[in-house]
Amino acid sequence: MSRDARWKALLELLVERGRLEVEEAAAELQVSAATIRRDFDQLAEQQMLVRTRGGAVVHGVSYELPLRYKTARRASEKQRIAKAVADLVAPGEAVGLTGGTTTTEVARALAVRGDLSAGTPALTVVTNALNIANELAVRPQFKIVVTGGVARPQSYELIGPLADGVLGQITLDVAVLGVVAFDVAHGAAAHDEAEAAINRLLCERAERVVVAADSSKLGQRAFARICGTELVNTLVTDTAVGQETVRRFEEAGVRVLTV
Repeated sequence: MSRDARWKALLELLVERGRLEVEEAAAELQVSAATIRRDFDQLAEQQMLVRTRGGAVVHGVSYELPLRYKTARRASEKQRIAKAVADLVAPGEAVGLTGGTTTTEVARALAVRGDLSAGTPALTVVTNALNIANELAVRPQFKIVVTGGVARPQSYELIGPLADGVLGQITLDVAVLGVVAFDVAHGAAAHDEAEAAINRLLCERAERVVVAADSSKLGQRAFARICGTELVNTLVTDTAVGQETVRRFEEAGVRVLTV
């Protein structure tokens, strides 16, 4: 197992359990305890975990993995959700995409749609996510607008007041939100308040709002509110979502698509 693969596995185990012991991690990954100690030390230097006597714990109460370590989690669900979200976008529309693994898959699904292979432009994409802009910039039929701001390394998103100038001057047909939590009572949320603020602006500039979230994020709360449930028109999620959860969202006026 390569170091990168080992680090990804360690961080995913840590997020799931909150705490990992050296011997436990060594057994899970089938490597030596000395290797795990080295990995923990190096990850701690990068402030991706907190080293403890005999193991490690997650880094802070609002800990989240950097985007590159999250891409493999629930990958098949995210790809199905992304295709369904992309199908909601009409040619010629202006689309806002927030950062995140699911919205990155939405961008990829839009890029391979046959009816968006030509146009002037076939699609206008406004995003604060550097990785999404980078992937779509090679598509000449897409007009790519990137907000200003300061790059956030966990999600590759641009945050801060520099984005206000761009977002205050545009209108969108649809905003697609990637979220860490979406609850009927508490709305859509992110871990970081600056990230949530930019996402909120995208929602306010859009005619309709689509939340793209796998079922593990539904009924959950997170620190920074993006918008209330009443601003969301459509939720696209996977078929593992409970029927009671679907009913509550539909009663709140949200159209729910399961894929």
